[in-house]
Amino acid sequence: MTAGILFGILFLMLFVGVPIAICLGIATAVTMIVSGNLHYLAAIPTRMFTQLDSSTLMAVPFFILAGNIMAEGGISARLIGFLELLLKRLPGRLACISVVGSGFFGAISGSNPATVAAIGGITAPRMIQKGYPPEKAAAIAASSGTLGVVIPPSIPMVTYAVTAGVSVVSMFAGGWIPGIMLIIGLCITNAITCRQYDSVDTTKYPLKEYLTRFKDATLALLMPIIILGGIYAGIFTPTESASVACIYALIVSFFVYKELDLKKLYKILVDSCVSSAVVLFVVSMSQPFAWFMTSENIPTMISTAVMSIFSNRFAMLLAMNLLLLFLGCFLETQSIILLVTPILLPMASYIGLSEIALGLIIIVNTSIGMITPPMAVNLFVATGITKTSIGAVSKKIVLYLVVEFAILLLYTYVPLLLNIPI
Repeated sequence: MTAGILFGILFLMLFVGVPIAICLGIATAVTMIVSGNLHYLAAIPTRMFTQLDSSTLMAVPFFILAGNIMAEGGISARLIGFLELLLKRLPGRLACISVVGSGFFGAISGSNPATVAAIGGITAPRMIQKGYPPEKAAAIAASSGTLGVVIPPSIPMVTYAVTAGVSVVSMFAGGWIPGIMLIIGLCITNAITCRQYDSVDTTKYPLKEYLTRFKDATLALLMPIIILGGIYAGIFTPTESASVACIYALIVSFFVYKELDLKKLYKILVDSCVSSAVVLFVVSMSQPFAWFMTSENIPTMISTAVMSIFSNRFAMLLAMNLLLLFLGCFLETQSIILLVTPILLPMASYIGLSEIALGLIIIVNTSIGMITPPMAVNLFVATGITKTSIGAVSKKIVLYLVVEFAILLLYTYVPLLLNIPI
């Protein structure tokens, strides 16, 4: 009864367009009142504060800021220039550059929309000039942007680690496998489907051109090496690495590339503060919701019901993936992680799925959700760049949805079929 009231209010408010943070708070408070648990109400502000009182979560605003500085400071543009020369013999070269460039940028920003804006903002106009249909260019930019949160470091990985109580470094280390699989799968897809727009470049460039572009892109290429190398070597924590990323991006953009001024910096700081506040407000409001569910034993009841329906690991993993993909159509990444993690953890334990593997399955699914309408943030950013309609781009994005979900299933089931612990 309590679960029905809680989720009924939540989804009703989501359906009418109430912001997710407000939905979580009101659903929790109203259910407490209706169920006669008035003494629980005092826990709402306490749990909100406790959730945010975490040094790990400080990485979120810093990674958002680092991504915005890179996008405006010329770092991403120089990265694309080098990749364009390096991948010149690939069919569908610009589409593949969008994928690889998004992978590199994702290793710094940890954000999908930032990746689409920074990399797609450069490659999509070039694709259109080359003869790509605008809606195809937008679909490529949007699908490439899904790498933003899969390639570590990643803001959603930090959120999941805090929610599930696992190591952020372990999440970062595990993210490389599905990330590389997605890069390879998307590049193969683009090489096959975009060869008519972008044939192989057979021009023989002098060695000097390679050296010049490599020199221009060196500082951009060093950034993920410094950040991730420092984390894995134990030089600094994931939270400290986000601060290092901001300082590095500022120094390079201000004093080396000289494409950032105080006026741009002010706008970057304002945009980063707004984005960070939205994310952290949702994170804080999720804690009373999750705490109340746990107090009422709701996750255990749901997981027990699901386990009674699906009798084997294969079916249960498929049900998890389909549920997450469905939620991705309506909720953004952070909200899904905070909402489903307490529910899926008991199920993962039951089928022998590690907490890290569960987190990566959730994150890849929610990242794919960024290109599934109606809650398709990547599509909104990409259509803004290419001046196309959501309807037209949605038709072109279907192929990439199928490819990414197939790769997700491959990542999920191959270890299980080979009897490898996951």
